[in-house]
Amino acid sequence: MATPFEITLQIVLAVLAGITAQVIAEYLRLPSIIFLLSLGVLLGPDILGVIEPKVLGTGLEVIVSLCVALILFEGGLNLELKELGQVSGSLRNLITIGTFITLLGGGMAAHWFGEFPWPLAFLYGSLVVVTGPTVITPLLRQVQVERKVATILEGEGVLIDPVGAILAVVVLDILLNGDTDVGFIVGGLAQRLSIGAAIGGLGGALLGQFLKRADFLSEELRNLVVLASVWGLFGLAQEARGESGLMATVTAGLVLRALSVPDERLLRRFKGQLTVFSVSVLFILLAADLSIDSVFALGLGSVFTVLALMLLVRPLNIYACTLNSDLNWRQKLFLSWIAPRGIVSASVASLFAILLTERGINGGDSIKALVFLTIIMTVFIQGLTARSVAKFLGITQADATGVVIVGCNPVGRLVGRLFAQQGESVVMFDTDEAACELARKDGLRVYLSSALDAELLDEAGLSSIGTFLALTTNGEVNSVVAERAAEEFQPPRVLAVLPRSEAEAGPKPNGKGKKVTPTPLPIKTWITYLKDDAAELKTTQLQPEEFDKQREQLNKLIGSGDLLPITLQRNGKLDVVLGSGSWQPGDTVTYLIHDPTPQLLKRLSGGKRTGRLVSDTLPPSKEATPLPEKTDDVANEKSQNKPSGTQNKPSSGLQTS
Repeated sequence: MATPFEITLQIVLAVLAGITAQVIAEYLRLPSIIFLLSLGVLLGPDILGVIEPKVLGTGLEVIVSLCVALILFEGGLNLELKELGQVSGSLRNLITIGTFITLLGGGMAAHWFGEFPWPLAFLYGSLVVVTGPTVITPLLRQVQVERKVATILEGEGVLIDPVGAILAVVVLDILLNGDTDVGFIVGGLAQRLSIGAAIGGLGGALLGQFLKRADFLSEELRNLVVLASVWGLFGLAQEARGESGLMATVTAGLVLRALSVPDERLLRRFKGQLTVFSVSVLFILLAADLSIDSVFALGLGSVFTVLALMLLVRPLNIYACTLNSDLNWRQKLFLSWIAPRGIVSASVASLFAILLTERGINGGDSIKALVFLTIIMTVFIQGLTARSVAKFLGITQADATGVVIVGCNPVGRLVGRLFAQQGESVVMFDTDEAACELARKDGLRVYLSSALDAELLDEAGLSSIGTFLALTTNGEVNSVVAERAAEEFQPPRVLAVLPRSEAEAGPKPNGKGKKVTPTPLPIKTWITYLKDDAAELKTTQLQPEEFDKQREQLNKLIGSGDLLPITLQRNGKLDVVLGSGSWQPGDTVTYLIHDPTPQLLKRLSGGKRTGRLVSDTLPPSKEATPLPEKTDDVANEKSQNKPSGTQNKPSSGLQTS
């Protein structure tokens, strides 16, 4: 029997190793589970023998149960119900139909390729139906795919964990007791899920109401009250019906998030820190407890089993569960590729191996080894290739399109119309009712509200839109709303129009590392130009053979204040510019150019008014006119403002392509 010192030493070593692996992963920007598994196996009995989890005895089971409960609660607490509602059909199918597809597919693969007997093969299938937030969440944080895809993967990882764990327990009961009745399987699964959901839902609601009224609690004590409540609900559900505790913790997290308790962000941060700590310790201990010899003893058939799970079962699962969804083929392909297994598979497999050995049933260590091989292969192969696959498919947040514009002034409406003409999503915010009405007449979606309203920004779809543009005439307001949007929703591009003196300070990172790009722009001047018909909208494509000359003149006119780039189209993608940019050959630039000719002279000379700028602009042609030099003769013409028989052209001589 191990002494208290030996047990303490094992836990201390596991903590040190786990946090070290997290630091290395953070530095190299790779999934932490790669280093947790590698370091755990390295320090385990089979290699260095520094960490020996068997010293903990039954204490290992206790640590695993409590940590997994905490991990799943934190996963439920981080799920946004509104976002889940947008993909509810696909998510529901993945948790129900997808679970049984993976169970059957994984079982058949283990039997045919791994040569496991059918009972053990389906036990393996039940253990690998789960993906897990402990792997998915860090992976998505690094890859940053489109929000809809990320929501499906995060929701599946959290919600399928308790379903998979309970399903595995039911399959184990069948293996141990020999009862293969379908009613027993479905009934046992439904009973555990219902009891867990009821206890977690009621407990989460009571806890939420208490936190709303308990103003006397300090932040530290409030967090500890939640921690104690989570473990209390887990224990109560486990006592009511074995293995229903995980469902209780997930449900409690979902309910608590829906109730919007005070200081929710601080609570999520505290629980996130505990989750990182729990994952670090668990993976080190469970990986150290793995016998390397048992993995090699599985043979080549086990590798084919995992490959079949990755390349056949998962794509079939995604195809069946998203058949009637609005996901495109690129999004479905990425979902088919990303399904790394995590801590729930590892912990339940470790516990099952112990139970099977105690009951005298052979195969427990082999099942555990095959589950860990699945974790290792899916994490290493999918985790290391996820960013490249997402970029290849064009579904990263950097590829997101559409724009949210704060400020329904003439410049803002112009940007909105240009994006809308390209078929992209446009949403505008303003507190000026008259300005909002003008934007509505342009066919734009408008919110008569402050852009500080996070719920309305969420409703507007900012989480899946590529650009947030704060374009009011108040630089301070622009800075505040842009910082708030970057912090809450983390869109790929956040621009805040500021006076030149403020913009010179450079980008300001917020707490999550996202940057707001200050954009120096005399917006009041250009608003006046547009109201006075003193600006024309034109489009030019930068030709390779004339690129240096065009770039020089473009930057010169921007610097003089005579030209304002509005949008840049590159490789089929439209972006907001509103100032100098890093131009490339082939870029199509749509810009405003100052036309100093007074309105009266334009009318007398028969010149065309340019009030409806966007509708008067033709699509860019392949033969765009290069930007000519700005001569002294042109400058003299500007000063004299002489009328002519035709519409006066801007001083630069630019022509609409």
